[in-house]
Amino acid sequence: MTSSETGAVRRRAVTLPRVLHAEWTKLASLAWPVWVVVGTVAAAGSLAFVLGLFVGPGDAVTGTSLATTGNLPALLGVLVLGVLVGTGDFATGTSLVVFAAVPRRLPVLAAQVVVVAVVSLVTAVAALAVSVLATTPARAGAGVSWELTDPATRHAAVGYVLFLTGVGVLGVGLGVLLRRPPAALTSGVLLFVVVDQVLAANPGRVTDAVRALLPAGATRLFADGAGGGPVLATWCAAVVLLAGFRLVRRDVT
Repeated sequence: MTSSETGAVRRRAVTLPRVLHAEWTKLASLAWPVWVVVGTVAAAGSLAFVLGLFVGPGDAVTGTSLATTGNLPALLGVLVLGVLVGTGDFATGTSLVVFAAVPRRLPVLAAQVVVVAVVSLVTAVAALAVSVLATTPARAGAGVSWELTDPATRHAAVGYVLFLTGVGVLGVGLGVLLRRPPAALTSGVLLFVVVDQVLAANPGRVTDAVRALLPAGATRLFADGAGGGPVLATWCAAVVLLAGFRLVRRDVT
């Protein structure tokens, strides 16, 4: 092989940056991710604004609790984003082409996780910013403030962003693991919403312990300043690892 041929092969080699660029280009070329992000931000801000209308002086609220009342639509939005990215190649039938181009397969999963994490983080920041603005009248009426210079407020803001970023990553893992949008999205909603609410409606030593181990427990990152981050990180790591195992050991159809 000549030196020019060797250089051509090297340039065509599959590398993580190239796969990352391909996944980003694929996502950016589609219209639905933009609508998911815009819809998520709008829904989070709208819900925070509407709930803020019912707050008055003397109510037990804080600036943070008002600003994060739109966390449910924000959660669902980034979950949908992650699931659709994770299931995209399987749902459209392009998985064979994608993994023929990237035979090792895991770089595709890694690239999807990175891309969704970045988009989810940006979405979370935007949703929080819009919610803070939308609840300005409510905070004024309740006599509370939201100051990013306050350590507790800053901690809650960072927790909110990290929580939604983790939800997006978990969505990718579920998408690649289950490969079908309805199954992956249903599983995510069960984990983050349904099971958590069922357990919350039946408090007790066992149910409280189980609830603390669910990924939804990471809302404590911004709800009360407590922990929850390690639980969500463990879920993300476990589901992504399972997705990677299936991706490598099973077929890609």
